[in-house]
Amino acid sequence: MPNTERRRHPRYGFQGEAEIEWGSATLKAMVSDISQGGMFVVAANPLWVGATFAARLLMEQPIAMDCVVRRVLPGRGMGVEFLNPKQKTAEEVARLVGMLANP
Repeated sequence: MPNTERRRHPRYGFQGEAEIEWGSATLKAMVSDISQGGMFVVAANPLWVGATFAARLLMEQPIAMDCVVRRVLPGRGMGVEFLNPKQKTAEEVARLVGMLANP
């Protein structure tokens, strides 16, 4: 059976809150997993594939990033990819993922 995994980075379970800024709206959301390249946002009414938005992980030191929706699971949420993260953001995400990978 061929490997259908398309992710470039391993993902790790992560329970956290995020703010999603889309247009003029700011929405609260939950994140259920994260990787160096993206995350899964739990949302009853997810955006569509290709939609872009700004997100902020609400942590002690918030992490802000731009995202694009890559996959939608209706009624569950959306898998998003981080878009061209700034070096500082990439380092912050790498630090978080490193802590999740090596508890």
